[in-house]
Amino acid sequence: MDLRIFTEPQQGASYDTLLTVARATEELGFDAFFRSDHFVKMGSVDGLPGPTDAWITLAGLARETKRIRLGTLMTAGTFRLPGVLAIQVAQVDQMSGGRVELGLGAGWFEEEHTAYGIPFPKEKFARLEEQLAIVTGLWATEVGETFTHRGTHYQLTDSPALPKPAQSKVPVLIGGHGATRTPRLAAQYADEFNIPFASVEDTERQFGRVRAAAESAGRAADDLVYSNALVVCVGKDDAEVARRAAVLGREVAELKENGLAGSPAEVVDKIGRYAAVGSSRIYLQVMDLDDLDQLELISAQVQSQLG
Repeated sequence: MDLRIFTEPQQGASYDTLLTVARATEELGFDAFFRSDHFVKMGSVDGLPGPTDAWITLAGLARETKRIRLGTLMTAGTFRLPGVLAIQVAQVDQMSGGRVELGLGAGWFEEEHTAYGIPFPKEKFARLEEQLAIVTGLWATEVGETFTHRGTHYQLTDSPALPKPAQSKVPVLIGGHGATRTPRLAAQYADEFNIPFASVEDTERQFGRVRAAAESAGRAADDLVYSNALVVCVGKDDAEVARRAAVLGREVAELKENGLAGSPAEVVDKIGRYAAVGSSRIYLQVMDLDDLDQLELISAQVQSQLG
């Protein structure tokens, strides 16, 4: 089971804070550092000092880390033109020596679009499908050849399809709870399917849909990695768990039901339940980025037991 650290910087984090967490992620033996792609805070936090751009952040971290994978859950398709996104991701992949992964979603939070003057189209899923075709198509085009796309939402003519990523194939992540279109899109484009904040039962159901869609598309179901994203709140005893839950503004019982919360043993047990339904990777949503002690505890007493 891979454990990855997943951050939500729109809730309040500077680049320096993210760099500190990314370095801890690497030093403590976690597999990857991922971040969200949002420009406006959610909930009652103050959000200070303000948002940071996902791909600018990852470009900096690419030069400041050596081992961990770097990526997004999920880049908002509404924020960037697909041709420009393909250039950005390829460049950051080069800067990292081939450690980047692209999670790409349709975009959903209207408030951040109106706050920063970003168009918020009514039909987002069809745009996402074209974006995936364009980004992967540009990367797959042989050097010296050109790429053309004639779509409803995007048109590219004789693109040089440069630069190329350092990796021969940048892993693409698609995720969500949609019952039909999302599994179909994952079957066509994804290297990994991620379901965020889902129960074990809902995870099993959605993984089944994606596996069936892959097989219908003529692809082996096991060709994809299946993963979860879950909030984490771990403590060495009940008092520490309660203290960390209070910082998040959530109740311990609710966190235990909907996330990975409790003692290391409790969390290991619950991760095992997700593994039993096919998950091989967990993105630990870490909300208190100043609490590096929690990362040390997870590394020493959770990750060490997962093999």
